[in-house]
Amino acid sequence: MPEVTDPYPPGTPCWIDLMVPDQQAALDFYRDLFGWQGEVGPEEYGGYSMCTQRGMPVAGIMQSTAPDGQPPPPAGWTTYFASADIGSTESRVVDEGGALLVPPMQVGEMGWMMVGADPQGAVFGLWQGKEFPGAGIVNEHGALIWNQLITTEIPAAAEFYHALGMECEPIPDMPGFTAFKVQGHTVGGVQDMHNMDPGIPPHWLVHFAVDDTDSTVDAAVHAGSTLRVPAFDLEKVGRLAVLQDPQGALFAVIAPTGQTA
Repeated sequence: MPEVTDPYPPGTPCWIDLMVPDQQAALDFYRDLFGWQGEVGPEEYGGYSMCTQRGMPVAGIMQSTAPDGQPPPPAGWTTYFASADIGSTESRVVDEGGALLVPPMQVGEMGWMMVGADPQGAVFGLWQGKEFPGAGIVNEHGALIWNQLITTEIPAAAEFYHALGMECEPIPDMPGFTAFKVQGHTVGGVQDMHNMDPGIPPHWLVHFAVDDTDSTVDAAVHAGSTLRVPAFDLEKVGRLAVLQDPQGALFAVIAPTGQTA
């Protein structure tokens, strides 16, 4: 079973969460799609929902709020990278031309978090775990398996994320694909935006592992999602599709090579 028991090395994607206008609707949607369990959390944490599989955390869902009477931010998934010292990592984000969106803050005894944006505008989070290291299950149906940066400037993005602990390298046996690595292990990828819909800004795209891509797409569309990239086979990787959930958040699903497609 792909359960995570060791701390995530700095720079590794360690957690994901979703901000939406209707938290309960999102909880219902992802419960039905992936089998997650979760409910609106305590008021002291803004109602933040910790979603689980087999009793282990896989993702968070929270209600978006409208600052100063403005419209709420668009629905979206955020990828969080592990940090050994969130204060010093915050400084590197700013020094490298990124933006600080949510300053570092302590989340009870669980750890510390912050949210920023890279110089091209892709939003990401940082997490320094204390009692909570991050996702307890990865790489299985309904759990995080991959994070892909969709950006306008790959060289600039490579330089920025290098400062956060990641190396950007071509994948030797997959021409045209570039990977982010931490301590020699591939933890994510990056691609340019030439084939993206106009108007979609640079972003980190969260990928969930599924047993069957086509049936998952059918279920998601039946539940109100929009299919953005129809299912296709990616050599040596798996069968992949990109969806937009009923509240507008983009995400991808993939049945890895060797599983049912």
